[in-house]
Amino acid sequence: MGEGSEGPLIIGLPERLDRRMRLGPFPSARDALKFVMYAAVGALLAPFANPGIWLPVVLVGFCVSVWRPEGRALDERALVFLSWKVRSTGLGKFMKRSTSGPIARQGLLELAPHHYVAVIRTGGTPVAYLPPSDLARRFELYRELLRSMDASFLFLATTAPIRVQTVRPRPSVPTAVDAPAHSGYAELVSLLCRRRSLRRVYLILGCLEVDANAIGRLEGRIANLGERLSALGLRPTRLEDRALADAAHQFGWAAGVSGR
Repeated sequence: MGEGSEGPLIIGLPERLDRRMRLGPFPSARDALKFVMYAAVGALLAPFANPGIWLPVVLVGFCVSVWRPEGRALDERALVFLSWKVRSTGLGKFMKRSTSGPIARQGLLELAPHHYVAVIRTGGTPVAYLPPSDLARRFELYRELLRSMDASFLFLATTAPIRVQTVRPRPSVPTAVDAPAHSGYAELVSLLCRRRSLRRVYLILGCLEVDANAIGRLEGRIANLGERLSALGLRPTRLEDRALADAAHQFGWAAGVSGR
């Protein structure tokens, strides 16, 4: 902005560097390689089968490589669905070693003899548009929370994809005038969810002392932590049973974990 000019200073930002690079009709080079693999399978079947067999293989490979509804290819969605079905039907526990699976009971994990931990999961909360007074108050509460913790406290922040089905407007029968707006809004929500993620924060509390009242003190600390997180505008959830065992696998505590 030159001297004497009016108005705010405007700085143009460059394009995003993490944007996926396309390769012709394919969303990425990996998808193009995936189509090459499907085409190779079709080429292997061509000498031994009629076009009615190997040609659909090539066409399916092209569709799977090019079309990515909600940012995920069809074969990737099928793999996620099959893995979920395996876990939900209980077959996954037979595919793991019976001696290494963590057993969570009463909301606690025993990492070592008489050394228990509890896991609380929470998310994020928008603070960009809060008044300065609220921002200062939450910062002080967060600082007091961190200062009150000792060496038995662990903090892990991760991200998770947003399920479009939970935020997309419910299907309805809009009028002819509202149909384009309804369709455009649904597409906008899908695009926004594809470029953003949910924040997942895991707070782990343990007991360092080994005595008769260790678990009681740990339960008191868990209740106090839940109140502090609620004061920050969060919705903490204490993990139990299957959710706690899954978190233990995610943290790499699969070996040597037993329940009380």
